[in-house]
Amino acid sequence: MKRLLILCLVAAIILFFVCSSCFAVLDIKGKAFTNSIGMKFVRIEPGTFIMGQERGGDWDEKPVHKVKISRPFYMGVTELTNTQYEKLCPEHNKYRGEWGLSKGDNEAVIFVSWNDAVEFCRILSKKEGVSYRLPTEAEWEYACRAGTSTAYYTGSELPKEFYKHQKGGWEPTPVDLTVGRTRPSPWGLYDMHGNVEEWCYDWYGPYEQAEQTDPAGRSDGDFRVSRGGSHNTLVKYLRSANRMATLPEDKHWMLGFRVVIGEESEMQTLPEPEQEEWSADVRQENYFWSGKNPSEPYFSGPVPYVKVPDDSQGPMFSRHNHDPALTWCNNGDLFAIWYSCESENGWELCVLASRLRCGEKEWLPAAPFWDGPDRNDHAPGLLRDKDGTIYHFNGLSAASRYRKNLVLIMRVSEDNGASWSRARIINPTRGLPNQPIPSTIVTNEGYFVVPCDWPWHEDGRATGLWISRDKGHSWEMAPGRIAGIHAALAQLYYGGLLAIGRASDIDGRMAKSVSIDMGRSWSYSASIFPSIGGGQRAVLLKLKGGELLLVSFGKDMKRIYPDGKEVKVSGLYAALSYNEGRSWPVRKLVTPGGPPGKFDGGAHTDDFILSETSAEPRGYMDGLQTPDGMIHLISSKLYYTFNLAWLKEGQTRLEF
Repeated sequence: MKRLLILCLVAAIILFFVCSSCFAVLDIKGKAFTNSIGMKFVRIEPGTFIMGQERGGDWDEKPVHKVKISRPFYMGVTELTNTQYEKLCPEHNKYRGEWGLSKGDNEAVIFVSWNDAVEFCRILSKKEGVSYRLPTEAEWEYACRAGTSTAYYTGSELPKEFYKHQKGGWEPTPVDLTVGRTRPSPWGLYDMHGNVEEWCYDWYGPYEQAEQTDPAGRSDGDFRVSRGGSHNTLVKYLRSANRMATLPEDKHWMLGFRVVIGEESEMQTLPEPEQEEWSADVRQENYFWSGKNPSEPYFSGPVPYVKVPDDSQGPMFSRHNHDPALTWCNNGDLFAIWYSCESENGWELCVLASRLRCGEKEWLPAAPFWDGPDRNDHAPGLLRDKDGTIYHFNGLSAASRYRKNLVLIMRVSEDNGASWSRARIINPTRGLPNQPIPSTIVTNEGYFVVPCDWPWHEDGRATGLWISRDKGHSWEMAPGRIAGIHAALAQLYYGGLLAIGRASDIDGRMAKSVSIDMGRSWSYSASIFPSIGGGQRAVLLKLKGGELLLVSFGKDMKRIYPDGKEVKVSGLYAALSYNEGRSWPVRKLVTPGGPPGKFDGGAHTDDFILSETSAEPRGYMDGLQTPDGMIHLISSKLYYTFNLAWLKEGQTRLEF
């Protein structure tokens, strides 16, 4: 009996301390509070507000909807400073001054991931016995608005005193990030507009129309929300309603946080959104690739695979769709992704997808595939492993632009592209080649090779290779550089690598790069292929019969007939090599011939005439060969398919 009483007493003591920790927020009195490490808080009273912005807002700020905040909470008066953060996480000191930013004690802490911020809250909660956490997205906007309904709590415009180089750029311009120097909001909060972005608790997802109480975003997702905008960002992204987000492990020069004191219980999350059409009703039975008679010439196309409704301004954009990647699925489908935007340098740039179901002739309408909100997702790539697993690679920018701003991410699908794993950052270091090129390959050894453009340098333009020898678990950058950007890549029979790049020409021809040591070093020479430029990208394929196929663009080419007659031709051509690229005896314009026809090539191509002598003049190409021997090509908007019998048909030859 005595032992039972002792156990009950111990349990009661434990329960008391647990409850005290969980509900200590109720013991904090008054309008303001300062904690043990000097963080100041103000009390935010319950209330209702209209969340989002109808006029002048981005597409993801709609539908505007009524939100009730049912309980009071305390919010940090300023963003976390370096001094405050480093009292609990001293190892962060190494990030001070990165990219010339946030050196001082009272400047906002940056280079903090969502995971880091949550861990800081956990440590601080344990230290003080008070429930610290990140604000929900709704709490953040409610506190930022402070009873206002205008774009900023200052009104329809943001005063210049808040500006800290409010422009986009290829890399950040150093500015002072000292907190608390601009006028506070009506509720006593500083730097809610600008200075640094602030992490929120929520998974990002689309809004819904219905009224909500204490919402906390979606139940799952890839991206955690950030709010408030930052230095080196266009001022419109500093609005009260503007939504940004990134991966929870991402950290960079724009991201910081502030904390709240409040209970986490009874937060309401929404389920994941409905499936997009490309991911719905995907057949999982393997397809038997019987195909057409390989000895009979076959050509089909071009037909559009990019089908975005006119006047789309988010989440898809009709103005510019470009830079595709293509793969085939075990179920017989083809799957394509590409980026969509108003501007290639824009914050809005996102990735869309479509599917050509097995046996169908029309691609499905485009739908969103992956999008870091208000981050430039430049650019997509796909890789198919030998067992049919599909890998998605993408750059993810800190904000707008790309090149030095990107990290490299990977996602995985094991069900023919119907569903995908959460994105994982496989190279977190910005400034390295993190802009994927779709000419990914799986080598004879089983290595994954992902070409990526180097950030452009004064000493030339180049492509680097990320290589994984363990099916994507770990990655290393090969030290050598391919000559030219947007390089087309293939593995040769003996195991070497051959690449053809753009914008590093040799003797007026596209540069040919060859490596015999898996990208550690390269030799360079002139290829036979005409130089290509803006809006053009070649594709190089190793076919199942051992041939190499290159598809690229040329102008002022000649078609020579057996009787010596010459006809000037231009546009998209295909070339075939039987000897590892030493010679290319088969060359042909990629056109069905027949009467001239007008086609829309999208992106940088726009309208063009397809005829016996003119093919598509430009586009970013990707391609593959399916097990039935058919060759499938996509440009920036159009889809072609043909077989080797068609390519070899005829007695003319193409001279560059």
